[in-house]
Amino acid sequence: FIMKLSEGIKIRIEELINKNNISLTELCLNSNLTPSTLFDFMAGKSRYPSLPTLMKICAGANISLEEFFARDYLKDYSEVYN
Repeated sequence: FIMKLSEGIKIRIEELINKNNISLTELCLNSNLTPSTLFDFMAGKSRYPSLPTLMKICAGANISLEEFFARDYLKDYSEVYN
């Protein structure tokens, strides 16, 4: 099963909030992001978070960008970021 990259990123964000027992709003605040940034992405209103946004999410979750993408479901995807 190959998923879209955007779906994999959504799943990974959900994993992070569940693992850290925080809400999406708390992740945004920890990441120095406005809540609408992630809420719009999670609701499908924006296609992808930018690289700087992903880096802020990682900082807010105390993980590296490499750790963020270290999931089998993020290694094979059916769309190219462009």
